[in-house]
Amino acid sequence: MAGASVRDIRLDLFRGLALWFIFLDHIPTNIASWLTVRNYGFSDATEIFVFISGYTAVIAYSRMMAQEGWTRSAARIYRRVWQLYVAHILLFVAFSAQIAWVSIARDTPALIEEMELLGLGQNPYRAILEAALLKFRPVNLDVLPLYIVLLAAFPLVLPAVVRWPFVVLAVSLGLYAATCHLNWNLPAYPEEKVWFFNPLAWQVVFHLGAVCAVLGPKLAWLDRFRTPLTVLAVAFILFAAFISLSWHYNPLERLVPHWVGRVIYPIDKTNIDTLRILHFLAVAWLVRLAVPIDAPGLRWPVWQPLRRCGEASLLIFCLGTFLALSGQVIVSYYEETILSQIVVSIAGIAIMCLAAYIAAWSRSGGSGTSSRRPAVVEAYK
Repeated sequence: MAGASVRDIRLDLFRGLALWFIFLDHIPTNIASWLTVRNYGFSDATEIFVFISGYTAVIAYSRMMAQEGWTRSAARIYRRVWQLYVAHILLFVAFSAQIAWVSIARDTPALIEEMELLGLGQNPYRAILEAALLKFRPVNLDVLPLYIVLLAAFPLVLPAVVRWPFVVLAVSLGLYAATCHLNWNLPAYPEEKVWFFNPLAWQVVFHLGAVCAVLGPKLAWLDRFRTPLTVLAVAFILFAAFISLSWHYNPLERLVPHWVGRVIYPIDKTNIDTLRILHFLAVAWLVRLAVPIDAPGLRWPVWQPLRRCGEASLLIFCLGTFLALSGQVIVSYYEETILSQIVVSIAGIAIMCLAAYIAAWSRSGGSGTSSRRPAVVEAYK
């Protein structure tokens, strides 16, 4: 049941992992990013984050809709959308100020151009307006606007996905296909730009998560095809890893047949290429087999920092984005040494974990134990 009160702690754990990966990947030339999924396949942490966001949206609001009606659940969704919007605007201000301060203090005006903030200096009033409309964003501030748009449309999707999940999935896939074929996207600022994460395409990952949450145990019928699906998933993941590693190592690149390159390239992230979706689904299938919901290892204390970060996802995402730029500046100051990259990565994750534990302590009223609010209110914030 989508609105079940039992909390699937895998969602917190893997969302926390995605947030760690996003932080590490946002620090350029970071050796620690080789620990993330980005360098070993077509998909990365963004797919994990968006899929889990769709999954948890159903868990959070479907039960409320059943008990209190659609109007109440829609109001709660838009309250969350407002929280996300305010967080994005505050992050935009803090992030822009951080870029400006570093650029002035270190006399590196190129940083402003690198982070795509030139529009703020050239036409500040227009840039502020466009930022409020989610159309003007520095580098690395694209995920929250995507989530805001997807969640803002979710009250219209929620009643349908609960009743007719396969119809919603079919419509979602149809919109995705039309978007890729007709090159639809939302306009951004400056004028010639579009959204880096196209919501019209990325909605398919969000709705895949929502449909999986509704179907729940019914997905077990796939287990009758477990062997062939697992073989296909492993084969595709190995193929994706080979192609991805060939981007970094010339000897591997020479082994890739030219016809393969003509077929698969470009692997678009803006419109989430089909290969990215298939890679994510292959990984998700293997994770489902390896980590069942009742796996005793999920509650080991060693995973608690990840779970805490996943529970406070909005806070940790914003903090991680801010820390990633700080890490980039520090690593650059030390001439991108491996030691500086490792220290910055460890320190950033430690700060994120500390913030997550403080948030958990605050939610519990300072008692150190989780509060016993209804599951729909707890709802994976």
